[in-house]
Amino acid sequence: MIASTMPLLTIHHKTEYRYTRPVAFGEHRIMLRPRDGHDLRVLSGSLEIVPEPMSLHWIHDVFGNSVAIATFDEPAEILSISSTATVEHNPAEEYALTADDPAYFYPFLYDDEEFPDLVHFITPQYGDPEGELSAWARNFLDAEGSTPTFNILSGMTHGIRQAFTYRKRHAHGTQHPLDTLQTKSGTCRDYALFMIEALRRLGIAARFVSGYLFIPGDRAHGYVGGGSTHAWVQVYLPSAGWIEFDPTNGIVGTRDLVRVAVARDPRQAIPLHGTYLGPADAFVRMDVTINVVSVGEEAKV
Repeated sequence: MIASTMPLLTIHHKTEYRYTRPVAFGEHRIMLRPRDGHDLRVLSGSLEIVPEPMSLHWIHDVFGNSVAIATFDEPAEILSISSTATVEHNPAEEYALTADDPAYFYPFLYDDEEFPDLVHFITPQYGDPEGELSAWARNFLDAEGSTPTFNILSGMTHGIRQAFTYRKRHAHGTQHPLDTLQTKSGTCRDYALFMIEALRRLGIAARFVSGYLFIPGDRAHGYVGGGSTHAWVQVYLPSAGWIEFDPTNGIVGTRDLVRVAVARDPRQAIPLHGTYLGPADAFVRMDVTINVVSVGEEAKV
């Protein structure tokens, strides 16, 4: 594994909900704190909410993600949620499998002890009645003999980046993988789900990752999906563990990616989710401002 150093990063994430009149707020679940690990260490973090919640407590969800749960007793016309975190990021550029690794060639088998914990990440979650997703996935297999597994994973990552058109959508949620395939377009969350479902049809364990994209100056014009939360894919390989693949930007490894949450399905990794009590026409808009900067740079939030 090849590691590279990277400056400390500070993530500023502010969301404001605006209403025409004071409304009451239901429970809000906030999933914005970066996920600690050997390659990502949270040095400091703060969460500011206005109006001040009646209660605020933290839990670890079923995947071990940090989730803040806020409840309110004060109505307001504006709900503001601001998260700031400084992280030490030690990304791995790429993981190079060797011929001695059990997953070097596809197909491969997962260990009997690990398989029960991986089965939900291997089982497809979305329908494919005509086998279109399976057919697309098989395009990355060698017609004769075994295929180097990394060729499949890298091929899909760069294939989506090159053949699909990034398109922001204002509709809630993530579109069906077949819609992504048929239109060859979507958001980062759509691309991630599409690649996950394609891999699962090959029997490869894959899960959804939500987080942030850091856009250094020298690569700023080549990345898409910045300025908001980002999403990509983790794939589990025997002996290698979970490896990151970003089909939106063609990134292999954690370079420029700050992980916040992992999940089986995108619906389980929504950065901010809550309700308000009031007329439907009371809602005006939601404003989101996100900056991921190297420590020492000026952050305009």
